[in-house]
Amino acid sequence: METSNGVDDCVFCNIINKTIEAEILFENNELIVIRDILPKAPVHLLVIPRKHILSISHLEEADAKLAGDMILTAKEMAKKFGVSGTGYKLIFNVGRDGGQVIAHLHLHLMGGKMLPE
Repeated sequence: METSNGVDDCVFCNIINKTIEAEILFENNELIVIRDILPKAPVHLLVIPRKHILSISHLEEADAKLAGDMILTAKEMAKKFGVSGTGYKLIFNVGRDGGQVIAHLHLHLMGGKMLPE
């Protein structure tokens, strides 16, 4: 990502730019999917847009397709990782009080066992 945007220190931007190693499970021009390094379920993946957006609160109308693509990609990854038949959770944490740890929009896909509400 561009240094003028102040995202040099964003861990997800660094993974996207391949300056930090990560197991990328899927990527296209808009998104990447990686495993969460602190998994809360047997399958715990992160769907991350290449575009640096701080959180859901920072989405704009122009990002509507991107947000939809994140959800559809999560659906496909759930199939690929064998949790679509039994069920899974999709979670966007928004802001610190909402549990967001990294200030870059990402969608959690969690499945593989019954999860608490």
